[in-house]
Amino acid sequence: MNLKLLDVLKKYTMVFALIAVIIFFYASTGGKILLPQNINNLISQNAYVFVLAAGMLLCILTGGNIDLAVGSVVCFVGGIGAVMMDKSINVWVAVAVMLIGGILVGVWQGFWIAYVKVPPFIATLAGMYAFRGLANVVMKGFAVGVRNETFLNVFGGGADCYIPDVLGGDGFNITCMAAGVAVALVYTAFVVKKRLSAKAKGYELQPLYQVIPRMVVICAAVLWVFFKLANYKGIPAGLIWIAVVLIAYGYITTKTTIGRYLYAVGGNEKATRLSGIDSRKVYFFAYINMGLMAGLAGILTIARASGAQPTFGNGYEMDAIAACFIGGASANGGEGGIFGVIIGAVLMGVINQGMSIMGMSANYQSVVKGIVVLVAILFDVLSNKKKK
Repeated sequence: MNLKLLDVLKKYTMVFALIAVIIFFYASTGGKILLPQNINNLISQNAYVFVLAAGMLLCILTGGNIDLAVGSVVCFVGGIGAVMMDKSINVWVAVAVMLIGGILVGVWQGFWIAYVKVPPFIATLAGMYAFRGLANVVMKGFAVGVRNETFLNVFGGGADCYIPDVLGGDGFNITCMAAGVAVALVYTAFVVKKRLSAKAKGYELQPLYQVIPRMVVICAAVLWVFFKLANYKGIPAGLIWIAVVLIAYGYITTKTTIGRYLYAVGGNEKATRLSGIDSRKVYFFAYINMGLMAGLAGILTIARASGAQPTFGNGYEMDAIAACFIGGASANGGEGGIFGVIIGAVLMGVINQGMSIMGMSANYQSVVKGIVVLVAILFDVLSNKKKK
């Protein structure tokens, strides 16, 4: 029993850490961090972290590799889109150009990494400088405003960037709460269906005393978040985009062939090559995908800020990398998942928001985040030593 308890504590260490951090900031801010508006802000302000971390996870899975250029790419593609909309070019054309621009950046960097064998750190470091410079060239060193209401509302920057309450709540968004209930029910149905399918195939089932508490906790957390959002303005557009990305990447990493290849390359690249898998294509896919996510993050960033600036994206790559490592991705590759990315991104967001409410400077925020990342990596290193 003690061994099983230790296994649970080890598996959900960062979940417990997140709960502890929330309790700390709740006490330190007099409960302000859990006000409905602050919950909304935490989601909207950190949408880019969830998006970039989902893409970064695939890079890390290939062997602990990272992409240092994503912050600069966010600024670059965001600047392109803002300039296009400022010149009255169709908003959807601008969105398409931003996404395609991100993909082309991914192709560029993926080529050097996968086929020329330039170390990812060096290739993306070069990209970090190059695309930051190009962003300044595109914007000519000045901020560019975005005034297109459709763009702002769809991607989370306008005053009306919330799902309308079609059920007619008065001060309480019933549609939002109904959506939360629906999400909890769908998740419960998914867990039950997965368990019944495993039983029918004769697989060994996880004990109910482990499954039910986890399911109850997740459903309770979902309902609580949607209840808080319903007490403000409802579901922000940013949450929709986060959900789409996380669901898509959860499927890719667990249900697809390329997902299995990513884990295989990170686990043992030599054995993967000997089994007939072209690891170059796996690397190429990971970095093209990262470029796409940088393009989407650029869209969400300029929508949130209602414009683009040459300084946008500074440190974004570090937030994404930190979210992955805090969430359990291994620095050696081959380990990690979307659930961990969610925990890591939320933890980063809570730390940022909690310290901001407390009036702490950005410098101290960086110090705390650095310590949290170090502790997460240390935990990973110690765990690997014990396995060996």
